[in-house]
Amino acid sequence: MTRALFIVDVQNDFTEGGALGVDGGDAVAAAISRHLAAHAGDYDLVIASRDWHDADGDNGGHFSPSPDFVDSWPVHCVAGSDGAAYDPGLDTSAVTHHVKKGQGRPAYSLFEGTTDAGETVAELLTAHGVVEVDVTGIATDHCVRASALDAIAHGRRVRVLTDLIAGVAPEPSDAALAEMAHAGAALVSSESGR
Repeated sequence: MTRALFIVDVQNDFTEGGALGVDGGDAVAAAISRHLAAHAGDYDLVIASRDWHDADGDNGGHFSPSPDFVDSWPVHCVAGSDGAAYDPGLDTSAVTHHVKKGQGRPAYSLFEGTTDAGETVAELLTAHGVVEVDVTGIATDHCVRASALDAIAHGRRVRVLTDLIAGVAPEPSDAALAEMAHAGAALVSSESGR
């Protein structure tokens, strides 16, 4: 069974102290690193995504001076900035593919990004025969949700590793988990499925 690990947007701007920092973000970065140290060999692909927004313009309405925190947001994860860098607690040495998304436009799902070589996530999964995907990262109620739902839509069996995600707020995060489960994702801890 060919399996991939998704690490969604574990970046400085989404962890504590960042422009859109979530509580528990640093802890998730460290926990994903521990998971990789123990289980990197379980995965044929380890794909990490980053928001990578243009410094100029509003990125298709994604940036706003008066954000609604639904479709528009404060400036975050500007390409090349410290905010767009991976959280220092995330060990990326086992990452096989780095994906950038949101270049000039809104993007939530890891599937909306590409590698520097121009490969899409869908192409990578198909090329490597990936059948199962484990999803980790930030934020449960936004980009984790979108990435997991897209993986299901692309015909993969999906597990959301619930101890390796962090959300913006409890209520929308719980709703996102329920939506992912309803769509077919298994909600499991990182150790329960081994």
